[in-house]
Amino acid sequence: MTSGADVEANLDAAAQLLGEAVASGAELAVLPENFAFLAADETGRLAVAESPDGGPVQTFLAEQSRAHSIWLVGGTTPIRGSEDERAYAAALLYDPDGQCRARYDKIHLFDVGVPEADESYRESATTIPGMTPVSFAAPFARIGMAVCYDLRFPALFDRLGALGVDILSVPAAFTVPTGEAHWHVLLRARAVESLCYVVAAGQVGEHVGGRRTYGHSMIVDPWGEVLAERPAGPGVVTADVDMMRLQSLRERFPALEHRRRFDT
Repeated sequence: MTSGADVEANLDAAAQLLGEAVASGAELAVLPENFAFLAADETGRLAVAESPDGGPVQTFLAEQSRAHSIWLVGGTTPIRGSEDERAYAAALLYDPDGQCRARYDKIHLFDVGVPEADESYRESATTIPGMTPVSFAAPFARIGMAVCYDLRFPALFDRLGALGVDILSVPAAFTVPTGEAHWHVLLRARAVESLCYVVAAGQVGEHVGGRRTYGHSMIVDPWGEVLAERPAGPGVVTADVDMMRLQSLRERFPALEHRRRFDT
């Protein structure tokens, strides 16, 4: 997606893309980070932040998952917490009945100056960091949840691997310079080290205020092969997740069982 500051327009675009995904056979769909609101002024997200008990974006996700009878990761939505000046960046997992079954609050916040680019970000100014890795056992697979900058912190994925995840959902809004340098290698590494599928949905293009995101939404298999990728522009990426192949691979190449814990 190329989301902007108009929530209603973003939700309309997301609904169209979800319809296309379902028409292609999707049973699990992942939306990008900040899919409902992405503006140059990060403080604007506080104005659209919702209560944990519900709001327009959460209602949209529930209605879409129920209407299409799919599992849906809406990543991310600002959800209010105990602070007035900051909100959580919550990735929400809905089941085909429209029930929210899991919530992951983004742990690692993007407070960086992008090397060799005139870009700097301080996500912690408006975002409360989460503290807890999250996975959920859907009927077809255990889904692990992460968001964007999380990709750079393998300890999180080591924990998700220990929880037995089969599919990692990674909504993102990678900058163009960091995406060109690291997006592919990080996604493939996370798939290989956890022997699981990775479904990564990215923002793409130029947004309000001139911010540019890398896109390249993709699905990676447990051996690190990119099964499907959209190199440019908004759209849908689909691929088959073969759970029998995943199980066979883990039995023949039991790297997960060889993990060791070290004293620190």
